[in-house]
Parts: sequence; C-alpha cells; structure tokens
Amino acid sequence: AVMEVRITARKNPLLQQVKKLLSSRSERRRQGLFVADGTKLLEEAVNHWPGLQTVILADGVEAKVPEGVRVVRVPEEIMAYISPMEAPQGALFLGKLPEQTEFVPKKGMLILDGVQDPGNIGTILRTADAMDVPVVLLDGCADPWSWKVIRSTMGAVFRVPVVQAGWEEVLGKCREAGIPIGVTALSDRAVDIRTADLSQMALVIGSEGRGVRKEVLENADQE
Repeated sequence: AVMEVRITARKNPLLQQVKKLLSSRSERRRQGLFVADGTKLLEEAVNHWPGLQTVILADGVEAKVPEGVRVVRVPEEIMAYISPMEAPQGALFLGKLPEQTEFVPKKGMLILDGVQDPGNIGTILRTADAMDVPVVLLDGCADPWSWKVIRSTMGAVFRVPVVQAGWEEVLGKCREAGIPIGVTALSDRAVDIRTADLSQMALVIGSEGRGVRKEVLENADQE
C-alpha cells in the first residue's frame, strides 16, 4: 500500500524544499538530496535508484512507485509552480544523493575538467553509460545532480556511478597505475569519443570556454 498525501498550498514546506533543491547545489549537498523531473526519468529511478524518497504527481498522472516511497498528489497548477520545466510532465521526485564513490584509475576513462554545460555533461554520461566507459568529474564541473544534468543523461546517472575527484588525486593515481593522460577540448561539435583510440589512456575533456586548465595540461602525457 502506497501512502498518498495531497498538497494544494504553495507555502507547503515540501514544495519550498523542492524549489531550494532545484536551484542550489549547496542546498542539495547540505540535505543529501536531489530533485529530478519527468515521468520517464521517474521510471528509470524506480528501476535503478535505491534512494528514491518522495514522488510528487500531478492529478491524473499515474506512476509505478515502490513500497515505502512517499507519494504526494498536487493539482496541475502546483506542479507548474514547482517544476523547472516549461511543459511539466506531471512527475517530480526527490532522491538521496549517492555516497562519494572512490576514484579508481582505469584505462579508457574520461576525465571532465570544468565542463559547465549540463547538456554536455549529460550527453557524455549517457554515451559513457552506453559504451561502458568510466567517467570522473573534476572540481569545477557542473553538478551531475542538478535537474538539468539528470534530465540530459536520460537516467544514465541512475545506472553508472558518478565519480567526483580533485585533479591531484586523479593525476597521482593514474601515474601510480601507469595510465597515460591525454587531453582534448570540447569544440562546438560534440566530441565523438568513439572514433579515437583511447583504450590505453585516460582522456581529459576540457571546458567549453577555456579548454583544459593549465596545471592539467602541464601534467598531461599527450594532447
């Protein structure tokens, strides 16, 4: 039996909490929660994410929700008020952020340096999931747990461990493991990581605007 609660007031604490979590990375970290939006994403989370906590559904929207997950019903105008999307699908959900995953160097892995565009991060995570390529996000990347990135991964973020680490640690561990580091930058065209032979190295992908940081370039083995 799934417990359903109904909320119709904008001032409701849960709705205010959702607004905060959507707009602030530090708030997400502080509360250990993320918010994502969309019926298809909700399906992915139900199937792959153990930390699903609360599901908010607009009237008339049905979804399969596991035992023990709180379900909140809201009128459509309340969904429109809290949803970050222009055309809300009628499902929004809160989940627990994952534990920090230990960085383990692997050949063929991608290292994202200062990639800020949520669409780019999402696409890379999605492609990496499909091709089984490990990804690590260095400090300075967009938050992988922002609703825009989650949406752009189409749920891949629920299936692959998203590792975040500092450059010093990544460099040190790759050196220890004898894995060379190559460097590339995101051009206006999306990088097609399928065409280069990256199987023997770890590849740094730099930010859209300024490319790879100087201290990363200086330590890389090839460009």
